[in-house]
Amino acid sequence: MWIKNSTLFILVSILFISCDEKRVFDEYKSVGNAWHKDSIVTFNLPELDSTKRYNLFVNLRATNAYKFNNLFLIVALEMPNGFTKVDTLEYQMADPDGTLLGDGFSDIKESKLFYKENVRFRSKYKVSIKQAVRENGKVPGVKALDGITEVGFRIEKKE
Repeated sequence: MWIKNSTLFILVSILFISCDEKRVFDEYKSVGNAWHKDSIVTFNLPELDSTKRYNLFVNLRATNAYKFNNLFLIVALEMPNGFTKVDTLEYQMADPDGTLLGDGFSDIKESKLFYKENVRFRSKYKVSIKQAVRENGKVPGVKALDGITEVGFRIEKKE
């Protein structure tokens, strides 16, 4: 019986993995129960085919402890020539009634946030992401952003 269940689990796992044909890179890093404002999450990207184009995404896993409607991120894409392109991004994380957006059946919601499209890579790149959330009317950023548990980066083949 154990072998039969194990075989079924392996087949189902292979089916789910093979369904994600667009995925080229997909990695998450934990930030604990809160993302500190000085914590920078860094991803070293693999060397990709320079003749193809890709779409880039920031992935987040958040819990209901996230108390803001929006999320502000500073994303830096460091290129092989030393040039770094920095973007400040804003994403809606909750409905007006406070319901957290994203996919998931439990208290943890996963959000796939669009970053860039139609990107061509020439060599190895590095991506750094930090949060830049501020409370209304306050200049200093939120020291510890409760509710964000993991930050990820995803690269997909452009169709």
